[in-house]
Formats: sequence, C-alpha cells, structure tokens
Amino acid sequence: MLSLSTGIRQSLGVFMPAITQDIGVSVSQFTLAIAIQNLAWGLMQPFVGVWVLRVGFKTVMVVGSFLYLLGLIILAMANGVVGVTIGAGFLIGCALACNGSGIGMAVATRAAPVEKRSLILGLVSAAGSLGALIAAPIGQGLIQAFDWRMGMLGFIVMAVLAIFGAWYAGGIDQQPILEQSVNDDIKPMKMVMKALRYPPFTVMAIAYFVCGMQLIFLTTHLPSYIALCGLDPMLSAQSLAVIGGFNALGSLFFGWMGGRYNKQFLLGLIYILRSIGIAYYFYLTPDPTNTLIFAAYIGFLWLGVIPLVSGSIAEMFGVKWQAMLVGIAFIAHQIGSFIGAFGGGLIFDAFGSYDLALQIGVSVGLFVGIVQASFALFKTRPPSA
Repeated sequence: MLSLSTGIRQSLGVFMPAITQDIGVSVSQFTLAIAIQNLAWGLMQPFVGVWVLRVGFKTVMVVGSFLYLLGLIILAMANGVVGVTIGAGFLIGCALACNGSGIGMAVATRAAPVEKRSLILGLVSAAGSLGALIAAPIGQGLIQAFDWRMGMLGFIVMAVLAIFGAWYAGGIDQQPILEQSVNDDIKPMKMVMKALRYPPFTVMAIAYFVCGMQLIFLTTHLPSYIALCGLDPMLSAQSLAVIGGFNALGSLFFGWMGGRYNKQFLLGLIYILRSIGIAYYFYLTPDPTNTLIFAAYIGFLWLGVIPLVSGSIAEMFGVKWQAMLVGIAFIAHQIGSFIGAFGGGLIFDAFGSYDLALQIGVSVGLFVGIVQASFALFKTRPPSA
C-alpha cells in the first residue's frame, strides 16, 4: 500500500510537461495542484490519526485507497485546471493522509517489538520508497509510447492494487498493542498540548518543514529542469527511479542508525547533507551522469527522516498517539511541501529560472539542519502532564 501510494505521488512530476502542453495548464497551476495535495495531506493527517482511534486502521486505509483511485481517475479525465486541482490536488492529498507514510509507520510500530522498532520502521519506509522505482518509468514509458492519459491509466491500475494492500495491513486492528504508555489514558486534545509544550518535539516538527520543501520541490520541478536543460525527458523518470532505489537503502540505513544513535542529531545531519548536495548539483552543468549520481545521493537521504521522526514520537509519547502526533508534526512538513511546489512554480514563471528558489531552499535547509543537530546535544526533561 505504502509503496504504491508513495511511488505514484512522487512520480506525478513526469506528467507536468505533457499536461501543461496538452490542456493549457501552466506550470504554476500544475504546481499549485501539487501544493494543495500536500497541504490537504498535512491538514488532514492529525484528524485521520484521531479517526484511527475510533474506527481502526483498516477502515481508514481502505477509504484512503479508494479516494486515491478516484483522484487519479479525475486527473486522467481532466481538461483544465479544475480537474487537475481536484484530482491531483485535493483528493490525492486526503487519500495520502489515510494510506501514506504517517499511517503506514503507525501500523508498523504497532506490530514491532521495541528493540527492533527503528529497524522495522526503516524496512517499511524502504518498501514504500520502492514505488517510485516502478511508477516513474512506467508513467514516462506510457507517455512516450502513447500519451499522458494512457500513462495515468497505468497509475490507476497500480492504485487498484493498493486497495488490497490496505485491506491486508488493516489486520493490525486485531493485534494487541505491545507497549503500554503512561500517556494512554490522556484525552487527545490534552495529548496534543502536552506534545507542543515539549521542546524536542516542537523543534523536530518545525525542522520537518525543510524536509517537505526540499523533496517536493525536487519531485515536482526536477523533470521540468531536466527538460529545460535540453536533456532526454526519460532521464527525469530514470532519476526518480534511482531516487526510489537509493531511498530504500537510505531508509534501511537510518532506521538501523536510529536504533543506536540520537535520532534528533541524525535528522539534522540529513537536512545539512541534503542542502549541500542540492547546492552542488545545481551549480554544475547537468548531464546524464551527474544527474543520476545526484539522484542516488539525494535518494539515500530522501525518506530516512520518516523512521527517525516516527520512532522519536513513539519513544516520547507512546505507540497509541503516534499516528495523531506524527500528523501534528506533519503539518509543518506539508506547509514546506506547499511552498516547495507552488513557490518554485511562481519563481520559475516570474524569472524564467529556478536560481532564487534553490538559493532559498539551500539556505533554509542548512540553517534548520544546524539548529536541529545542535538541539540534540541539550538534555531536556521528559514531557510532563
């Protein structure tokens, strides 16, 4: 479920050149739809976390998978900005709140013994990242062989398969929680306020902004940048596939590292290394070799944050509240995603290049990464009631 939902979402950027040429949607309008998707995902995630407490994981994940399918069908039939915005934007955004990384990590945490939790979260995140390795080449191949609507049909078939994954994963509702917490009897709103008063959580949540801004900028605009540089459009699909493949290795690595070292420091290190890699690649004149090397580098650092954030929240507040509190932190991530997608499009439309967007993204990434890593060195009291 997570592999397909993540892979399709990360590969929507390969459709942007064809859609903008075929149905008269501008780059900024397409990126606004992706921005709305990420904003809807982020704003819905905390409420979905509370909904899980009431109805269970299976109902939430299956409903989300059907919403995802509906969004892709509407996008495939779109003839203007409205269809793109509703399909790729609002509906897929709401779907991802139900069957994306936040809920997927909560299911994995529920199933995992404490001593193996970080590694298992890395395994699930790695499996989720493999979707781009499949989806991007399929989408680009169908676009080149037929047209973008046929490419979207390929995505629709993959979305149907995700429904079965959601149904099977929902069996976790029948399993007992392996670890009880002193926070389990607190009401949801009080738990949220308790988390927001705990400095390690608030710093981590704010720093999560950078993760969303950098990654969604790349998935949305890298295909356009490659085309702008006169390179083969298939290179963008290959790059997204390489990102997906190395993402799996990075998720496994940081899941393993999170079980041994300070998760907060590792998060800061990821943000710093990402920013350095982005600055270096866009400083070079791109060619197929350095583009694929960059994709491998940035892919290794791509979703390693997910097992670290999810594991940190489970350690801080207990397994019961993980889905809800990951959702609270995820709001900042998705605000960053909104700015990365839509802001990048606005800057490109205004200046005809991505230079300013890259300068902002790299500067903010370095600053927040240093703050996050430095904050991990300070000892703080456990969150009080």
